[in-house]
Amino acid sequence: MSSSASKKQSRKNASGARLDPGWDHGIEIDANKKQVQCKYCGITRAGGVYRLKHHLACTHTNVEPCPSVPEDVRTQMFDLLSTSSEESRKKKQRVSTMYDLEEEESEVKQQAKKCSMDNFVVRKSGGLNVRQTTINEKWKKQDRDEVCQIMARWFYTSAIPFNAVNNPLFPLMIRKLGEYGKGLKPPSYHEMRVTFLKKEVQETLNLLNMYKTEWKKTGCTIMSDGWSDQRKRTMNNFLVNSPAGTVFLSSVDTTDISKTAQKLFELLDGIVEKIGEDNVVQVITDNASNYKAVGKILMEKRKRLFWTPCAAHCIDLIY
Repeated sequence: MSSSASKKQSRKNASGARLDPGWDHGIEIDANKKQVQCKYCGITRAGGVYRLKHHLACTHTNVEPCPSVPEDVRTQMFDLLSTSSEESRKKKQRVSTMYDLEEEESEVKQQAKKCSMDNFVVRKSGGLNVRQTTINEKWKKQDRDEVCQIMARWFYTSAIPFNAVNNPLFPLMIRKLGEYGKGLKPPSYHEMRVTFLKKEVQETLNLLNMYKTEWKKTGCTIMSDGWSDQRKRTMNNFLVNSPAGTVFLSSVDTTDISKTAQKLFELLDGIVEKIGEDNVVQVITDNASNYKAVGKILMEKRKRLFWTPCAAHCIDLIY
């Protein structure tokens, strides 16, 4: 066997090697088409273990996120992809020139005005040999601070909440920007408002359809969460829960009907109809008297489902 063939056989992502940790969470369906099935949600996609890892890491990169992946697995896959991306970037740096010579000369002249070049030289004791550190190494922190300052200014002037940086997609966005490199044309107002929004809506609908498929297999629970906003309006959020996960369905202003059992029944009955009676196992609401009446009417009409009072609300009433 040739050395090149030996290397190809030992690749981590090859179906025969199974060295990639991603294989612990997927089942190979078709080796020729690189089709792999997710062990958590059962979805099958082409693209091998690499696309499976994006599916499990919920990166939204050319594949829908897994709705059932455990948090520790999602984090592990995200870290693996981040490490792989960093190794790929370093490899490209090793095989190509680190920077354009003309830009380097211009940058060195500019920085020379600010400080002595002696700061960039480490002399070996007892000899004349010197080692010049790269400009990147010396100015990396300064460059990062400048980038982060611009980013922070964009946050401040656009009134973006600070906790947006905790969104898992934020570091993914930064990494993608770095991978693209110089010359990226930012999205226009029209692209953000129309082009990419339509794509995101379609991806969300595709994800919702995947949940709906699970509802038919396992059944689901409709959950009603009542609350009041700053204007003292009574609002109800309706969510659908299943083994695949929880999906937000709608938010309804129930100020005028919150005390009327018949009106609330009509609202909940319409939601059951929308989800499909055959798919609904139970409906959960709070334990107030009006909702008790709603639950009774609902179970009389829909013989296959159950009304259940919210456990958290019952505990709150105790204390």
